[in-house]
Amino acid sequence: MEKGTRHRNNTEKNHPGGSESQEADSGGGGVALKKEIGLVSGCAIIVGNIIGSGIFVSPKGVLENAGSVGLALIIWIVTGLITVVGALCYAELGVTIPKSGGDYSYVKDIFGGLAGFLRLWIAVLVIYPTNQAVIALTFSNYVLQPLFPTCFPPESGLRLLAALCLLLLTWINCSSVRWATRVQDVFTAGKLLALGLIIIMGVVQICKGQYFWLEPKNAFDNFQEPNIGLIALAFLQGSFAYGGWNFLNYVTEELVDPHKNLPRAIFISIPLVTFVYVFANVAYVTAMSPQELLASNAVAVTFGEKLLGVMAWIMPISVALSTFGGVNGSLFTSSRLFFAGAREGHLPSVLAMIHVKRCTPIPALLFTCISTLLMLVTGDIYTLINYVGFINYLFYGVTVAGQIVLRWKKPDINRPIKVNLLFPIIYLLFWAFLLVFSLWSEPVVCGIGLAIMVTGVPVYFLGIYWQHKPRCFNKFIELLTLVSQKICVVVYPKGAEDLKMEDRNQDMEQQQPICQPPASKDKDAVGP
Repeated sequence: MEKGTRHRNNTEKNHPGGSESQEADSGGGGVALKKEIGLVSGCAIIVGNIIGSGIFVSPKGVLENAGSVGLALIIWIVTGLITVVGALCYAELGVTIPKSGGDYSYVKDIFGGLAGFLRLWIAVLVIYPTNQAVIALTFSNYVLQPLFPTCFPPESGLRLLAALCLLLLTWINCSSVRWATRVQDVFTAGKLLALGLIIIMGVVQICKGQYFWLEPKNAFDNFQEPNIGLIALAFLQGSFAYGGWNFLNYVTEELVDPHKNLPRAIFISIPLVTFVYVFANVAYVTAMSPQELLASNAVAVTFGEKLLGVMAWIMPISVALSTFGGVNGSLFTSSRLFFAGAREGHLPSVLAMIHVKRCTPIPALLFTCISTLLMLVTGDIYTLINYVGFINYLFYGVTVAGQIVLRWKKPDINRPIKVNLLFPIIYLLFWAFLLVFSLWSEPVVCGIGLAIMVTGVPVYFLGIYWQHKPRCFNKFIELLTLVSQKICVVVYPKGAEDLKMEDRNQDMEQQQPICQPPASKDKDAVGP
C-alpha cells in the first residue's frame, strides 16, 4: 500500500525480491498466472457466484414487494435482461482494459487512482469478507440443522464449521487454479441439477393441473396495492439476487481467449440464470400459495417437504452444496481483486505475488481468508452488508458511466468488443432509478455506507499519495515483504517488471485519468 516503498522496490539494488532475485527463484523464466479458465469454467464462475442460497432460501423479497405473482415473474425477467445489458458493457471494458480486478481496474484507469482505491477500499474492508462470512454461515447452518431438528444449531458450532469451510477452500485455491475451477464446475453443476429438479417437479405439478396461481386472472390478483416505491424495491431485490454477474471480469487475465470466451460466457450464463430463477419461482407457486411462500423461511425446503416426501432431505443438502460452491467462487474472484489492487500499488506489494511453482496468488488468498475469519467473530455482519450494498451498486453505475466517458475521450482505442451505446444508456437509466429510490427510502443506511467509503480518502493520501515516508518505515515494509515472500515462497509474476516500467513513465497513483489530457511535467496531480 505504501507508495514510496513500491517505487523503491522497482530498483534492483534496494528491492529484496526484485527482478534479478525473482528470475533466480523461478529458474530464469519467471512465473505468471496461467490461463486455465476455459468457457465452461467461466460460465461456472458466473452462474456459481450468482446462484447462492437466495433462490433456495428466500426468493420472497421480489414477491412481497411486487404484490402479485404475475408482476413478480415479470420483474425477474426484466431484471435478468438488464443484467445481460450490464454484463455486456463490462465485457467491452474487460477486453478494452484487459486487466484482472474487474470494476476496480476500470474505475481506476478511467477516473483515476483515488476513485479506484475507494472501490477497492470498500471491497476489502466490508463487501467480500462479510459476503463470504454470510455464505459460509449459511452453509454450516444447513449442514448442522439435521443434527438439531428441534432447535437452532449452537452459534459456536456454526462459526467453527464456517471457518473450517473457509480454510479448506482456501487450501484448495492455494494449491491449484485447476482444482479451484473444478470445484466450482462440480458444485455449480450440482446446484443447477437441484434447481432442475425443482423446475421438473413444477412442470409435473402443472401437468396435474396445479397452476391456479399461474392463470392470468389469479397471477395478477394483487394481495397488496402496488405503488412505484414497492415496485422499485422489488427491482432492487431482484438486482441483488443477480449479484455476481461481473465476477468473471475479476479473472480476465486467467481466462483463455477472453475476447471470445468473456462474451460467450455472459450470453450462456445470465440467460441460463434468468431461466432458472423464473421457472423455479413458477414451480414454487404450483405447490404453495403466495401467502405460504411469504411465510416460509426456506422456500425450497418447504417445497421439498410438500412434494418429495421421504426424499425431502435433498433440498437442504442442495442448499449446503450451493453455498459451499458459492464460498469457493467468492474466494477465487475476490483474491484476484486484492491481487490486482496490490499490483497497482493500492495494497501491500506482497499481495501481488504468486507461488513459484503453483502459480496461485497465495498471499492474496490468505489475506481474503483471514479477513473473512475476522468477520466470523464479529457481531452483526448482516448490518454491514446492508450499509455497503448501496455503495456496491453505486460503483456498478460509475463503471458503466466510465464506458461512455472512455468512448468519448478515447474513441480510437482498441476495442475487440464494441457494444451499441444504447446498452450503457439503458443500464444507467435503470441504475439511476434504483439509486434514487434507495436514497429516498433509506437515507440513513445509504449515508452510513457513504461514510464508510469516505474513510478510505485519508488512507489513500497517507498510504499511497505521500511518497516521502520515514526511512525506517520503508525499511520495515521491505523486511516484512521479504519475510512474507520466504514464508509463502512467492515472487512477482512475469510481466510485473513491464508494469513497473510503465509506472516510471506514468505514475500510477498520481496519474491523470485516461479520460483527461496528460498533465504537464511540472504539474503535481492526484487521483481523478
